[in-house]
Amino acid sequence: MVGGLFKNMRQNLDFWRNNMYINDNVLQAAHDFDVLKVVSCLSTCIFPDKITYPIDETMIHSGPPHDSNFGYSYAKRMIDVHNRAYFTQYGRRYTAVIPTNVFGPHDNFNIEDGHVLPGLIHKTYIVWGSGRPLRQFIYSLDLARLFLWVLREYNEVDPIILSVGEEDEVSIKEAADAVVKALNFRGEVVYDTNKSDGQFKKTASNAKLRKYRPDFTFTPFHKAIKETCDWFVANYDVARK
Repeated sequence: MVGGLFKNMRQNLDFWRNNMYINDNVLQAAHDFDVLKVVSCLSTCIFPDKITYPIDETMIHSGPPHDSNFGYSYAKRMIDVHNRAYFTQYGRRYTAVIPTNVFGPHDNFNIEDGHVLPGLIHKTYIVWGSGRPLRQFIYSLDLARLFLWVLREYNEVDPIILSVGEEDEVSIKEAADAVVKALNFRGEVVYDTNKSDGQFKKTASNAKLRKYRPDFTFTPFHKAIKETCDWFVANYDVARK
């Protein structure tokens, strides 16, 4: 069960309960049927709210998450605990990846429930919040390539962050500007500062990824935005929104 900032704020209990059930059902079924490798997907929002930056894989359990999405965050953290327990008790090599903000074709472009970039692409003319928070974005096609590598070659139980570098972090305003350019939008963009900004930053280190994949090339941000916007326009009638 996933959703954007405002859905999380409304339904912390639902996010906690449903995701805990999902975690247990999937991992126990994998164990029962002797599945050799499971790669679960976490999120950078699981990291502590009060933390030094950049965050890395060792900091997941170092403090409470941001209170806007604590239900989802704690449930997702428990996958790491779950994986370690299966390894300790049964030797299972179940692991998890931690992507930064994912976007791309076929995303959920719902304004209320989707994540920040698909939401921006859908509404474009209005940005919820001040636009100042910072985020690292990863294109879904890049993430898919990294998922396959993790499945085939990454053998640690400890999780790994899948992200562009710290130097590629952008503000929500910069992301909105990229969407405006890609869609050739000519109107006024309004920032609704009555809406919450959420966590200001979640800067993540991809040093561990670079240790394994020093030559991995990420799709340039503006190119990925343009491809995503073009897909949304071409598939507007069938896109999730």
